Amino acid sequence: MTNGKPTSAQSRRRFLKTAAGAATLAASALHAPTILAQPSKVKVGFLLPYTGTYAQLGKAITDAFKLHVDEHGGRLAGRAIEYVQVDSEANPAKATDNTNRLVNLEKVDVIVGPVHSGVAVAMVRVTRESGTLTIDPNAGAGVVTGALCAPNVFRTSFSNWQPSYPMGKVLAERGMKKAVTLTWKYAAGEEAIGGFVENFKAHGGSIVKDLWVPFPKVEFQSLLTEIASIKPDAVFVFFAGGGAVKFVKDYAAAGLRNSVPLFGSGFLTDGTLKAQGDAAQGLETTLHYGDSLILPKNLAFREMYAKAAGREADVYAVQGYDAAQLLRIGLEAANGDVKAQKKMIGAMESAEIDSPRGKFTLSKAHNPIQDIYLRKVVGMENKVEGVAHKALADPATGCKMA
Repeated sequence: MTNGKPTSAQSRRRFLKTAAGAATLAASALHAPTILAQPSKVKVGFLLPYTGTYAQLGKAITDAFKLHVDEHGGRLAGRAIEYVQVDSEANPAKATDNTNRLVNLEKVDVIVGPVHSGVAVAMVRVTRESGTLTIDPNAGAGVVTGALCAPNVFRTSFSNWQPSYPMGKVLAERGMKKAVTLTWKYAAGEEAIGGFVENFKAHGGSIVKDLWVPFPKVEFQSLLTEIASIKPDAVFVFFAGGGAVKFVKDYAAAGLRNSVPLFGSGFLTDGTLKAQGDAAQGLETTLHYGDSLILPKNLAFREMYAKAAGREADVYAVQGYDAAQLLRIGLEAANGDVKAQKKMIGAMESAEIDSPRGKFTLSKAHNPIQDIYLRKVVGMENKVEGVAHKALADPATGCKMA
């Protein structure tokens, strides 16, 4: 060192030492295992009933949705799925708060739900404003794919009008000209009955009387007495879940099955046959699914679902399964990027869903265009008798897609 400064030899040695250290670090980094950041999970929020009259419907939708995800190794388009379940309680008064919880607090990427039409209306009012991708796996409120339709709102089930409409023609062509209708007094019931009445009248039938019961009440005795006094050619009803079980059993106990034929949209006997027992035998309904459909997709689905859920599949399970299929199609088109919503929506709009019900596409309003089957209860099965209406599309009244 000269005058406190390193000599040229000392500087050279220090340089070589530093360079060697840097080279060692570089070599270590080159051979170190690569650590890749894992993509975040896609957060799916279920807004479904897990208690009350519709609890089994919510459970079937949830189980079947998860079944499709599990078929793909717990991932869709390479993204792991995280679930957040909120009990809707089939209560419209709580729907806005419950939806806001999923959107703003839980910050879900997708909402799947609900079952109840009143809940659906409140839910969609929130999600169409927030832009949250929404897949309705059951609630048939016409306004969801009607006046409240939106690019981010899809349905994998039906409109309330859809399953009931074909039965009007079926009964009229059998020579049944006078009918009584009966349902819960709420949106789903009113729209379901409206579909039947529209087609029944168009084919020469007339409605003797419309009867109503408050939702979710199941006290039917006075109404059954009134039906017995009217003696119509047929009774058409809309009930589902626990209410459907009670009504079918009460109708049979009142002795009306032998004097006034009972018909309904298929929810009357879907997922309810075990509880209804002999009272349901021979009942005919119209719906977009039937247990006995001889389709490879349906046979495979029913086997997988029974094994996974420990019970037989029904229409609610099919709709939940197809909700997961639709989401997968969207995510695959966007390479798993849930933020690439335009790509997702475009793929979902043009999708052909290979469903256990048979293949279907979506209308411009995002409602299924699907076959409606005529079914008859035989044992513990809704046996398909034929197609009551081929590729039926909902009118989507008031839809102005942005």
